[in-house]
Amino acid sequence: MSHLPLVDPAGATTPVSELFEQTQRQLGVTPNMAKAMANSPVVLEGFLGLHAALVRGVLSYATRERIALTIAQANACSYCLSVHTFVAENVAKLNEEEIAAARKAAADDPKTAAILTFALAVNETRGSVTDRDLAAARAAGLTDEEIAETIGHVAINVFTNYFNKAVAVDIDFPVVEP
Repeated sequence: MSHLPLVDPAGATTPVSELFEQTQRQLGVTPNMAKAMANSPVVLEGFLGLHAALVRGVLSYATRERIALTIAQANACSYCLSVHTFVAENVAKLNEEEIAAARKAAADDPKTAAILTFALAVNETRGSVTDRDLAAARAAGLTDEEIAETIGHVAINVFTNYFNKAVAVDIDFPVVEP
């Protein structure tokens, strides 16, 4: 059971009701994570703001979902692994093998594999990547924009991983364990 109450969208007042509308527009659903974040409107607003910015970037939807799977697996976040497995299958149209590979920071495409390897390095080193990590990313063809966005996607996923684990948000998707 969640350590914070889940705010009911039907009974929410402004500004939370507006944030739930924004959540619905951005995500297509109002997941339990958003309902828990709504205990502090600024937390939900911060998540939605960064999410909205990052989806306008150069990384493809499938790549973003792969990063989310890599980081959720690495951080042992059942909530995020469940959500992103569902989204990867049903929206990004990744198959079981691609999802399993992403959980291991791997992909058939060399550039995508390099993005996931770099994302995992950012996560594992808490941002203290080495010159070798950056050189490997660049050698695989990542641009500075892709490197920066990869770091941004690691950050938003670490945020949601930590939030969901700390609060023990009830999983509202088919459960996937790390």
